[in-house]
Amino acid sequence: MNSSRFPTEPTFDVIIAGCGPTGAMLAAELRLHDVRVLVLEKETEPKSFVRIVGLHMRSLELMAMRGLLERVLQHGRQRPAGGFFAAINKPAPKNLDSAHAYLLGIPQPVIERLLEEHATELGAQVRRGLAVAGFEQDDEGVTVELADGERLRSRYLVGCDGGRSTVRKLLGVGFPGEPSRTETLMGEMEVGLPQEEIAARVREVHESHQPFWLRPFGQGIHSVVVPAEGVSDRTEPPTLEDFKQALRAVAGTDFGVHSPRWLSRFGDATRLAERYRVGRVLLAGDAAHIHPPTGGQGLNLGVQDAFNLGWKLAARIRGWAPEALLDTYQAERHPVAADVLDNTRAQMELTSPEPGPRAVRRLLTELMDFDEVNRHLIEKIAAIGIRYDLGEGPDLLGRRLRDIDVKQGRLYDLLHRGRGLLLDRTERLTVGGWSDRVDHLADPTAALDVPAVLLRPDGHVAWIGDDQRDLDDHLSRWFGTPAS
Repeated sequence: MNSSRFPTEPTFDVIIAGCGPTGAMLAAELRLHDVRVLVLEKETEPKSFVRIVGLHMRSLELMAMRGLLERVLQHGRQRPAGGFFAAINKPAPKNLDSAHAYLLGIPQPVIERLLEEHATELGAQVRRGLAVAGFEQDDEGVTVELADGERLRSRYLVGCDGGRSTVRKLLGVGFPGEPSRTETLMGEMEVGLPQEEIAARVREVHESHQPFWLRPFGQGIHSVVVPAEGVSDRTEPPTLEDFKQALRAVAGTDFGVHSPRWLSRFGDATRLAERYRVGRVLLAGDAAHIHPPTGGQGLNLGVQDAFNLGWKLAARIRGWAPEALLDTYQAERHPVAADVLDNTRAQMELTSPEPGPRAVRRLLTELMDFDEVNRHLIEKIAAIGIRYDLGEGPDLLGRRLRDIDVKQGRLYDLLHRGRGLLLDRTERLTVGGWSDRVDHLADPTAALDVPAVLLRPDGHVAWIGDDQRDLDDHLSRWFGTPAS
C-alpha cells in the first residue's frame, strides 16, 4: 500500500480489533489512563446464545481490583474451587491463597456485556459491524483499513480478534502447534429423565468415556459434553440430533434432551503465537493462543493478558514508560500461555479412554489426595500460582499480592484507578516524583510480613524492601523518569 493515501495524524491512540472479554478489558484498562481507544467488532450484535463460562480466582481478583466484582457477582453462581483439573472430582484444598477462593459461573453474553459497559463508561468507543481488512505500520503509527474501505489512523493496533485472528495473519506471525485430533460437542439444554437416573448413567459412562458429562445448571438446564465422533460434518454447526446421536453412542440413551439454549463443538487444537508484538501491532487473548477448553482457562487467560498489557501500553502512550517496559508483555505472558497449553494437553490425555492414559488418570487421582498436589493443580488452573521472573529476590517478588486488610479497608479497593501502589509498613518511604502514577499508603498495621512492597497496576509485586535508594531504582524501572 502507498502510505501517502492514508491519514497521517492519529485519530486514536489504540485501535482494538475485537470486543470480546479480552478486547473490552483492554479498552477499559487503557481508558483509566486517558488513552483514546476505539474497539472494532465485526459482529453487529452481541452473542445471543447463553453459554456459561467460569471466572477463576485470579480473574475474580482482577475484577475486585477495578471495582467490578460486586457487579459481576450479581449475575453469577459461586461454585467450589475444586474438580477442575481433567474433571477429576477432588474437593478444593483448604485455605487457598485468595480472598475469592471459588469459581463463578456466569453467562458469557453477560460478562461480555458487563466488560463492554465498563469500557464505554470509562470513555472507550465501540463500533460494531466493522472488521479490520488490512493495515500498514510505520515509525509513527498504524493505518488501519476496514472491510468497508474506511481508513483510520492510530498509534497502536491490538488484535483481540480470536483464534482465527485477521490481525495475526496479516502481521505474518507464526502460529505453531497441533491441529485438532478429536472433536467434542458442548451445549446447554433441558433433559427428559429424572436427575437420579441421569447421575447413575453418567457414573457408568465415566468408567469408559472420560470426555463426557451431563451436569445440572439449575432451572432444568444441563451442560452436556460428549465426544463428536461419527456425527455430522465438523465444518457445520451441530444440531440437537447430533447430540442425541452422540449421547446414544456413548451412553446408550439420549437422556431425552430437548430445548437447547446453545450448541457448539470444539477441537483440541493447541497453538501459540511466536510473537506477541511486531512494532506497533500486538496480540492478546485467543489471537495469541488457542487450546481446548478443559479446565475453563481460555477467557481467564485473555482477560489476564489485557490486564498485563493495558497499563504498559498506556505508559508508552503517555510518555513515561521505560524503553523496555512494553517488551515485558511478551516476556511475562508468553510463558504463562505456554504453561496453559501444556496443562490442557495433559488434561486432554487424561480424558482419553485408552488404557495407558486411564492408568495415569487413576494414579493422578490418588496423588491428588495429597494436599500439596491438589493445591498445585488448582493454583495452576486458577492462575494464582503465577510468578513473573523479575530477578533475584524473595518468593513474593513477581507474584500477585492477595487482597489483604489495610487501614483503609481492603488492598484491592486502592487499585481501582489502575495506578502503582507503594504499601509501606515503615512509614518512612516515599514515591517522590512518581506520585502522578504511583500511590503511597503508609500503614504499619498492613497484613504483610515484609517492610514494604511496590505493586504494579496489575497487582504483581515489583519490589520488596525498606531502602529508599533501592526503591527509587525500581520505581524508575517500572514507572520511568520521575516528574520534575
